[in-house]
Amino acid sequence: HWEAMEETTGLSLPHNAATNMKDMLEVGLQQFTVQIEDTCVSAQKEAALVKILDKMEEDWVGMVFGTKEWRTGMILAGIDEIQQNLDDQIVKTQSMKGSRFVKPYIKRVEGWEHDLVTMQDILDNWLKVQSTWLYLEPIFSSDDIMRQMPEEGKLFKQVDAVYRASMDETKANGDCLDVARRPGLLDDLISSNTKLDIISKGLNDYLRTKMLAFPRFFFLSNDELLEILAETKDPTKVQPHLKKCFDGMAKLRFEKNLDITACFDSMKEEIPFEYLEVQHITAQGKQIINPKDSGGNVELWLVEVEVMMKKMIAELVDKAMDDYQKEPRLTSICKWQGQVVLAVNQVMWTHIVEEGIEGGTLGDLGEMQHEELMKTVQLVRGNLSKAQRTSIGALVVLDVHNRDCCYELGHLGIDRITDFDWQAQLRYYWVPGRQSALSGMPDSLICAMINARVKYAYEYLGNNGRLVITPLTDRCYRTLLGAIQLNLGGAPEGPAGTGKTETTKDLSKAIA
Repeated sequence: HWEAMEETTGLSLPHNAATNMKDMLEVGLQQFTVQIEDTCVSAQKEAALVKILDKMEEDWVGMVFGTKEWRTGMILAGIDEIQQNLDDQIVKTQSMKGSRFVKPYIKRVEGWEHDLVTMQDILDNWLKVQSTWLYLEPIFSSDDIMRQMPEEGKLFKQVDAVYRASMDETKANGDCLDVARRPGLLDDLISSNTKLDIISKGLNDYLRTKMLAFPRFFFLSNDELLEILAETKDPTKVQPHLKKCFDGMAKLRFEKNLDITACFDSMKEEIPFEYLEVQHITAQGKQIINPKDSGGNVELWLVEVEVMMKKMIAELVDKAMDDYQKEPRLTSICKWQGQVVLAVNQVMWTHIVEEGIEGGTLGDLGEMQHEELMKTVQLVRGNLSKAQRTSIGALVVLDVHNRDCCYELGHLGIDRITDFDWQAQLRYYWVPGRQSALSGMPDSLICAMINARVKYAYEYLGNNGRLVITPLTDRCYRTLLGAIQLNLGGAPEGPAGTGKTETTKDLSKAIA
């Protein structure tokens, strides 16, 4: 600037540390104020830019990337102030670059901008790596997962090494500008993020194969499924998640050698697994389900548990049908599981009503049903366990509806089982021969309503209550069962809180 003023004025201007205004007046600089004004303004603006640049650099002195311990490694902590500083300074530097007075210092400004943008890129990539690493590290610390996903496990080890090395260096020297200028750090983080994307995709594909092998895994979140898959050596870790996979099953009984011999609902009602009775053979050729036989693949033995559950419900219904015809009703209903009692009760009611219609004794059937109901009510008032009380409570609800149906059918004078008023009721037909007990497939129990025929699915529901059945409930059942028969969907419509959802759920209980 001194040279520019000398060139403009033609004066020789003294400029050293001791120069003052008197020296300028003596050489006559005041005569050229208009000519040197632009140079002075430029000098002033450039000095202000340098001052801002110095201040920005000063702000980073002593500012470091903080770290804190986490499980087996370290993570970045307390970066809010760094992020705020970066946001402010990147904006300031970019506006500084746009100034017409920056030319003498453009290289310094561009160098500073490069440092800030690099630091921002490092921080963004670092936090992304850290977030994914925090999620995946506990997963890949499991030997089971590493064994089942060797390629992804190998990639994760590489990422883990890079992440831990960068954290160790940062702990030793966390100065922000030194980190921004650390050679190769940004490239390593970008590469790690690419690898983590591949790992995450591989992990999701792996989880999907497990879900497709055992579709009930779709009811679990990814984290819950990973918790199960990471503990395949300890099959009992599945227990907390059973209720989400099976509506009625809350617990399995594992023997000391891990043989599975029974399942329980949340009220501790037991369904024993009688392997010999149902002639069960697992996919591995064994008779008894043992997780050790499936080679650590939890989905394989859970599929066997599902089949065994259905076989046992079918077997218990078959046995209860025989028992029901030999023993008094009240003795029989206290002896069997709640779901079995309800299914057998509905089969027997259907049979008795059809006999009454064909034999012309339908008029007396209502009173007979009423007497049975009163005996059941007397039983409820007696000394029962909580599970028995729940089971018989649900039975009373169905018996009340059955009794009302008998009264109505008698009043209408129904004399053929093909009459619509009887066909419109939900009827149960049992097929002897133990097909379902031996195959685990729906076959031995048919639920019928008008033209719809739906096979009872033998899903274990546990011991729980049933909804009171009203004429409107029956109408919903007819429509929805008709839809199921045609492989269509159905949804009750109406005001909130009127029982649409509960009615649909109760129909699913009725046909299990």
